[in-house]
Amino acid sequence: MHQGIKRALVGAAATLLLTTTAAALPTTANAASTLTNAGFETGGAATATPTGWSTYSAAGQNSASYTEAGGRSGSYRLTHWASTAYKVETYQYLSGLTNGTYTLSAWVRSSGGQNSAYLALRNCGSTEQRTDLPPTPNGAWIHLVTSVKVTGAQCTVSINSDANAGNWLNVDDLTFTSGTTGVTARGVDVSTLKKSEDRGGTYKYANGTTGDALSILKANGANYVRLKVWVNPADGYNDKARVLTMAQRAKALGMGLLIDFHYSDSWADPGKQNKPAAWSGYTLDQLKSAVYNHTYDVLNALKAQGTTADMVQIGNEINAGILWSEGSTSNWGNLAALLTQGANAAKAVSGSTKVALHLANGGDDAGARTFYDNAVARGVPFDLIGLSYYGYWHGALSDLQTTLDDMASRYGKQVFVAETAYAFTLANNDSLENNVAYSSQLVAGYPATQAGQAANLRDVMNVVEAVPNGKGLGVFYWEPTWTAVAGNGWDPTDATSADAWENQALFDYTNKPTGAMAWLNHR
Repeated sequence: MHQGIKRALVGAAATLLLTTTAAALPTTANAASTLTNAGFETGGAATATPTGWSTYSAAGQNSASYTEAGGRSGSYRLTHWASTAYKVETYQYLSGLTNGTYTLSAWVRSSGGQNSAYLALRNCGSTEQRTDLPPTPNGAWIHLVTSVKVTGAQCTVSINSDANAGNWLNVDDLTFTSGTTGVTARGVDVSTLKKSEDRGGTYKYANGTTGDALSILKANGANYVRLKVWVNPADGYNDKARVLTMAQRAKALGMGLLIDFHYSDSWADPGKQNKPAAWSGYTLDQLKSAVYNHTYDVLNALKAQGTTADMVQIGNEINAGILWSEGSTSNWGNLAALLTQGANAAKAVSGSTKVALHLANGGDDAGARTFYDNAVARGVPFDLIGLSYYGYWHGALSDLQTTLDDMASRYGKQVFVAETAYAFTLANNDSLENNVAYSSQLVAGYPATQAGQAANLRDVMNVVEAVPNGKGLGVFYWEPTWTAVAGNGWDPTDATSADAWENQALFDYTNKPTGAMAWLNHR
């Protein structure tokens, strides 16, 4: 990405439905050790209180919960809907469970607009766990998971709506099985942070106390740092020396490290993959040597100072290749050779460092297949698949899920969202119009507010968590510290440029954390 151009804990975004009565719900109806009628097929359509389930509404609105035709699989699904505002819970009590960790899996879709709509695991002997339902105005089904530790041999599986008139949700194909879920990497790309600090940028905790931005992010749950590397940037930032400094700070906080090689002097992305000026006249063989040597040099320097990279990207958003024109996808033989040189250099420094190939447009499954099929066919070595996903550019959340799930299954690799972000306001805070500046650019169901930004990050993380077989590695938020600071613009050749990104940072215009930052605590 460039500028030139779970689960909810108690909080405002997920207020407890039926707060005064939920804990006192009856727990004797339909007691079993496995879910009954998990696909809502028993009993047929228009069945209020589906067979095997119980319904509760403090206002006697049980009719807002019913089965109807149109299941994701099979004939029927559970629906919550009413023509007036409603609060309803559909739940099932399980008993006789062996104590341990369990995962609830469900397919869902939702109109959005509810005060809250979520799956919950409660009365399990440990902290209640929830997963909020994302808005899916395109009608696509989304797969969600949430885990809980059962300590008292029982648990209640619950589907909840606190909704306005006409809001709806659908749920189908639930499972409740032994096992756990979560995302390992909850990362932040802070490549512009050092320049911001050097130009006077400041960052604050929620209480207004000024602090170190990385420490603030770590305190809110971030456990990985991503840093881009340019070869010879005009402003001297994002080069080897600055990356070494930032890596020391990250590792001192106990954070993992992802190094993102651009193989350029400036931004590399699907629209441009320009060679560094020093490499401009190189032959293909010289480029192969340069990629190896540059990659080895940076990673070996990191290792020598005790900050070995945990992950490394061989190129940034390389849908169209690297080092144009020699390394474009119009000549996959050349591209494969260059990528292999980078991967081999990374492994020569540290065999434990995971190598990732990173594409933009996480909603484009067909394009991702084409790229990775070519890489695999030509023997390019890699461990991880990284995808950028910005909902205002890259399609619906269901498209991201399709791509992630397909990549994990097709190639047997762990997958992660290498970049994502969303706006918390449409207001501008510097001289350059923001990349997301108009309401027409927003994703349906996610307003440009702190709550909307938080919901967007939450739902992206939930989709990564739901990748089958534990292959969803994590999510990296792109440039959460790129606030409006004079001199820290997008153009490394222009000290007066602004950044166009401040409304998608995770620090607001008073330099305090936005509400979305807390979602980095997602487990």
